[in-house]
Amino acid sequence: MIHIGILGCGNIARSRHIPEYASNSECILTGYYNPTAAKAEEMADRYGGRVYASAEALLADPGIDAVSVCTSNDAHAALSIAAMKAGKHVLCEKPMACTPEDAEERVRVSEETGCLLMIGHNQRFLPAHREAKEYLDKGVIGKVLSFRSVFGHGGPEMFMPVKDMSSWFFRKEKAAMGAMADLGVHKIDLIHYLLGEHTVKVSARLSTLDKRSDNGELISVDDNAVCLMETESGAVGTVNASWTYYGRPDNSTVLYGSRGIMRIYDDPEHSLIINLADGSVITGRSGPMDFRAPSGVIDCWIESIKAGKVLQSDARSSLDAMKAVFAAIRSCKTGTCIEID
Repeated sequence: MIHIGILGCGNIARSRHIPEYASNSECILTGYYNPTAAKAEEMADRYGGRVYASAEALLADPGIDAVSVCTSNDAHAALSIAAMKAGKHVLCEKPMACTPEDAEERVRVSEETGCLLMIGHNQRFLPAHREAKEYLDKGVIGKVLSFRSVFGHGGPEMFMPVKDMSSWFFRKEKAAMGAMADLGVHKIDLIHYLLGEHTVKVSARLSTLDKRSDNGELISVDDNAVCLMETESGAVGTVNASWTYYGRPDNSTVLYGSRGIMRIYDDPEHSLIINLADGSVITGRSGPMDFRAPSGVIDCWIESIKAGKVLQSDARSSLDAMKAVFAAIRSCKTGTCIEID
């Protein structure tokens, strides 16, 4: 049995990590820490386990094998590094770090300690994305020449029990980045997963267009981002991330290949449609996107711990996605195209 500790008991922990751990028979929820102790106590009462007075106390417990880091962005790197140095495997919410240096350090510590590090890039686990990957690996649409991928919704406040525009999501000192790192990194990682290659060039514009704090001032992080990217094979495309889609959310991806076009979550009736150059059509077997369904991240994480290696979203692949995010930020600041080593 794998004993799990939870660092941070906010919305993502309460809606995803904790209930999905509770549903997995291979692990047991053992401990919780949250700066506001009442949230941790509520989770312990509901799911079992104990509450720790500090993150350090939880990490010092030899009875805990692995942790989920579900805190504000600014704590992701430091807590993950401390956990791995304490001998704990780490599943961390995205973004993996707020600076390139911290992202590199997390990879180094994981490799140095032998502790596993997985980042919660859940787009890889959506059924139509996994099905699309099967078709792409078989070469059904040929070489991918270009793409567009969009992730937009009404903003983090839409998922809060009570709308709170003072949340850490909107404060640069806690979040460091906005929609680009919250949603854009998911779609960059997805493109890397689907194409089996990473980004080498980025041109981007990040803007704060509409979101305002309770005092009426624009929030201090971006609420929209548009990125033009080029991958290793020369495929070019766009990734759009937005917190200002105030109607139906958009989580679509379209791949344009030398033999056809693949549309993923782009049609209200069919999650995957492939239009081939010969006029034939392939309709995928996946059902509509359902965010109420288990994410798949926790089950993969537990299987990874058992296998002794991260099966998806490992430290290196997550670092590749973050390099593109940091390149997008630099591109916007400098007005130039950024090449990624």
